[in-house]
Amino acid sequence: MSRYDPNPFEEEEVNPFSEGTAKGKGSGQSSYVGGAFYTAHSGSVPSAPSRLSPLPHEPHDRGATIDIPLDSSKDVKAKEKELQAKEAELKKREQEIKRREDAVARAGIVIEEKNWPPFFPIIHHNIADEIPIHLQRTQYVAFTTWLGLVLCLLWNIVAVTVAWSKGAGPTIWFLAIIYFIAGAPGSYVMWYRPLYRAMSIKPLTARAVHIGFCVFAAVAPPIVFKGKSLAGILPAIDLLGSSALAGIFYIIGFAFFCLESVISIWVIQQVYRYFRGSGKTEEIKRQAARGTVMAAL
Repeated sequence: MSRYDPNPFEEEEVNPFSEGTAKGKGSGQSSYVGGAFYTAHSGSVPSAPSRLSPLPHEPHDRGATIDIPLDSSKDVKAKEKELQAKEAELKKREQEIKRREDAVARAGIVIEEKNWPPFFPIIHHNIADEIPIHLQRTQYVAFTTWLGLVLCLLWNIVAVTVAWSKGAGPTIWFLAIIYFIAGAPGSYVMWYRPLYRAMSIKPLTARAVHIGFCVFAAVAPPIVFKGKSLAGILPAIDLLGSSALAGIFYIIGFAFFCLESVISIWVIQQVYRYFRGSGKTEEIKRQAARGTVMAAL
């Protein structure tokens, strides 16, 4: 063996990434192919590649759903046509409503929203926004007198019911119901509503009739209205002898009608002063004369 011969027991360092061939024993060559080392010797078979670790599995959600369109193109087109037809119908209705609103506005008709009482609106009432400031106090008192009349008629039903239970008969009770059904809405239509909208001769005349009825009910003479159907002073005196309880209820009703009469007289005085101070007295006289002529005709 020559001293220049390589040491057969010396290990060779092989760089797998080097392009050139590495020296091996004898005439063999080492190379890095496909993740494994191959050492090729002349007349030998390459060694088997090393085993690689498997890749991790990707997560798969078995509960995931896949949206598959079921409607055909014909169904989609049919729905589009249906929506277009509905949209055209809505536009037609909107145009019709707008045309009616314009016609109502041209005719001068005011559509008022019902807002009173708040728990069950049946009428429109907004003194703070619709009545001039210098007339609001009078209008509030007038509204109080209308509510007072409703209270008087309700209490009249209670008093007559007590009298009926003491043997006065059912006829007066039915008459008391009629007074309430006719009086509450009738007074609103006849004098309060016209007074709220515009002060004119009509509410003044109707309010005078209202005051006359309250004075008559406070006295309640046994004429026109049957017997004790009104809780006035005369029926109260008559009932005190037979039933003290019924007599007390009638006296309270008499006090209510008296208070209603006094406040109503004050309101009509204030309204008349407004007419006289604003120069509308002559207009009232003309309207009164015109009403008299029409009544005569």
